[in-house]
Amino acid sequence: MTFPFLQSEIQDFINEKIGEPIAKLALQKNPFPNVEWVTILNQIEAKAKAKSKLPTWFASKNIIYPSKISIEQSSSEKTALYKSSLLSGKSLIDLTGGFGIDDYYFAQKFETVAHCELNTELSAIVEHNFKQLNVSNLDCYADDSYVILQDLNKKWDWIYIDPSRRNDAKGKVFMLADCLPNVPENIDFYFQFAPAILIKTAPLLDLSAGLSELKNVKKIHIVALENEVKELLWEIHQNYTSEITISTVNFGKNEIQQFDFILDDNQILATYNTPQKYLYEPNSALMKSGGFEVISSHFKIDKLHKHSHLYTSNEKIDFPGRIFEIENTIGYNKHDLKTHLLNQKANITTRNFPDNVESIRKKWKIKEGGNCYCFFTTDIKNNKIVLICKKI
Repeated sequence: MTFPFLQSEIQDFINEKIGEPIAKLALQKNPFPNVEWVTILNQIEAKAKAKSKLPTWFASKNIIYPSKISIEQSSSEKTALYKSSLLSGKSLIDLTGGFGIDDYYFAQKFETVAHCELNTELSAIVEHNFKQLNVSNLDCYADDSYVILQDLNKKWDWIYIDPSRRNDAKGKVFMLADCLPNVPENIDFYFQFAPAILIKTAPLLDLSAGLSELKNVKKIHIVALENEVKELLWEIHQNYTSEITISTVNFGKNEIQQFDFILDDNQILATYNTPQKYLYEPNSALMKSGGFEVISSHFKIDKLHKHSHLYTSNEKIDFPGRIFEIENTIGYNKHDLKTHLLNQKANITTRNFPDNVESIRKKWKIKEGGNCYCFFTTDIKNNKIVLICKKI
């Protein structure tokens, strides 16, 4: 398969136009009539998307990009590196290779990696790119992964799967059994070729729903980037039936917050109290985990209310989330709101509260921004309160 836009003058043009509006470029005359203009525009747009998400690819010469949607749906380098840190062994096969970001990092940990991709053009793109990236221990196979596993007929240390969350018949889907490939249906088949499987799923998948579909789950990783959950990773080991570990990690700009707990430990009851000196808001990975009881017991901090998922203490602790000092606690009533917040500037968060942020801002004329942080929530006595805080 040939890619005429790899000509040096076209590559120079693509690099020059990174960041320019595609809609504006589309109206211009194609300076390279022998290559489709839409193809060149796609390379410009996709490469621009890769600049912060895939810096290794962006900085390398003669990289070919698929559609911008493929770039958006691919793993970031940060999450791919994290995945590679979880696994060890000599061989891995990726049944849903895609653009190959994860496999680039797997290839740095394993002696051999196989990239399976049903889309022949995308498979050819990945094979080309790996040569540009000097990856020599990875083989690309353009076929259905089910067939590839049977044809190769060998044992692997790990199987990696990122099931497609789009189904031709159902559109966008959220249950694993509706994804492609159907992992719950094929799990015993996969175990014929590897004793361990890592599955990546969308952050929208409910943990209890995933556990109801999958067996032999040993660990669930909840991965967030700058407080936005990006993916769930399910470690499955053949014949494993013991306790399940929940591992949460949030990659911030300057720090990594990580907290692990055993799923059954969340049955431990939390303690409750009125707002003390400090307020703690769990990061998004921890919120996704649902470990609200174990947070209280592990960190020895009190919850404000069973459903508020905010915590408090008189002594400041290290915590995987945001920490605030409470400067004032007021009731959610006309007098207190007019006295403290009317026409003021503040950052607003609601937790277990009937009104949303937009309606609160409109009703009390609170402008967005500033150094004041207000939490509209419910306390242990079921009173609606506002915590006026400063961020630490």
